[in-house]
Amino acid sequence: MDLKKDVQKQFGKSAASYVSSPIHKDGKDLQKLIEMAQLTGKEELLDIATGGGHTANAFAPIVQKVIALDLTQEMLLAAEKFVTGNGNQNVTFVKGDAEKLPFLNDSFDIVTCRIAPHHFPHIHQFIAEVFRVLKSGGQFLLDDNVVPEDDIYDQFYNKIEKWRDYSHFRAWKKSEWIGMLESAGFEIFEFHRFEKIFYYDSWCNRMNLPEEEKEKLAQYFLSTSEKIKDKFRIKMDKNQIISFQGEAIVLRAIKI
Repeated sequence: MDLKKDVQKQFGKSAASYVSSPIHKDGKDLQKLIEMAQLTGKEELLDIATGGGHTANAFAPIVQKVIALDLTQEMLLAAEKFVTGNGNQNVTFVKGDAEKLPFLNDSFDIVTCRIAPHHFPHIHQFIAEVFRVLKSGGQFLLDDNVVPEDDIYDQFYNKIEKWRDYSHFRAWKKSEWIGMLESAGFEIFEFHRFEKIFYYDSWCNRMNLPEEEKEKLAQYFLSTSEKIKDKFRIKMDKNQIISFQGEAIVLRAIKI
């Protein structure tokens, strides 16, 4: 089974939990995305890998038109119910692949992608596609989990994410994102790093991780080095993992 089928399988069965997930629904990063956007209200916006539809829902009242794209039909149905239930009538839902966008060149004023690129197996292809469909001067608003620059921390974070969710491909370093975007022809105008607290039970349960694997993963957390426990602020109570801390970036890049 290839990774994209893994994504469809994982998110097909988890669609409703992503709509209601606090980290997706209420994240301060979503407000930051809106604050960063330079808007006139006449923009056509593409939200790639819309998931539960939170980004599309947030931007719909302040732009002219939104296209919400996702690889997984169940996610699109859940997102449409959420977005239209909030009274937004200017959002169109399209099934499609982030690495092969079904749109013409120079189609959009803004492209958004939030908490999704770590699932994309061909990240350079995704970035090239975003660049292609944006108009000259168009804005790319990116929001995703990242890893620290140290390879030890990088390997730990990507291992636990892949263990929890087999459709995870890779969370990239901040420096890698900057390099990839600038190499593709973007200029980065604004950049923010922020911390994310992951509560272990809900983090595992959102991906329907079986109890046996949840326990094995908890043991892996417990057995890791003090250096890693300190870096990721792993909180424990007796032999239970309560939470840990990751990081994410939000940035605005312009197609020059």
